[in-house]
Amino acid sequence: MSADQQPPQQPQASTPFSVLKGRIRHHYELCSDYYYSLWGEHIHHGYFLTPTDTKEAAQIRLIDLLWDRSSLVDGSTVLDVGCGIGGTSRYLAKEHGCTVVGLTISGRQVEMARKLTAAAASGDGGGAQGEEGSNDDAAAAGTVRLGNRNGGVRYIELDAEEMGHFFTRPSDRASFDCIWISEAMSHFPDKALFFQNAAVLLNPGGKLVVADWFKAEGLTAEQVEADIKPIEGIPAD
Repeated sequence: MSADQQPPQQPQASTPFSVLKGRIRHHYELCSDYYYSLWGEHIHHGYFLTPTDTKEAAQIRLIDLLWDRSSLVDGSTVLDVGCGIGGTSRYLAKEHGCTVVGLTISGRQVEMARKLTAAAASGDGGGAQGEEGSNDDAAAAGTVRLGNRNGGVRYIELDAEEMGHFFTRPSDRASFDCIWISEAMSHFPDKALFFQNAAVLLNPGGKLVVADWFKAEGLTAEQVEADIKPIEGIPAD
């Protein structure tokens, strides 16, 4: 963040927005274990090329596609917004040597992410920064090194709309080469605020990497009935 930039002023959340955030948090507190059993460590869709692709291969392929299209370089600092249980954060740290902060609104997801990361670090000889080889819950709350490329990851429970304020506080000041958000922006009541915060937190020349559901223009009535209304929860005509 440049010296003349200031974090966006946080708007007073309306009651509907506050209720919505509470519901989102509650949803992931209850469902994250189930999603892990269903999706695995990557709680996002995949990029399928053939009918025989496994979901695991497709999920990794989506991450690789975003990485390649963004032209990020190994060793980048990354803020993974809506990180889920940390699958992408761990992958970027291990495979590309990135230093990643994973951010989620769910305390249960932070707990799961830290445990999965500690297990991954134990498997490849990594450890918590400053406590080599230590992967208990206390150590996992800090940056955990993964792989052999000096990558690391830590997780924070935080409402993404507060990230501009959080990372500009003196005690937590940070900026990033990349802000990565995959299939999470649809949860944000104030999407404009997210982009304002991203502009504040990105380093000069930094990248905003976004993957999400977007409705194409010019859809036929039949396409809307078949594909859009079921997603939006609107009864078909």
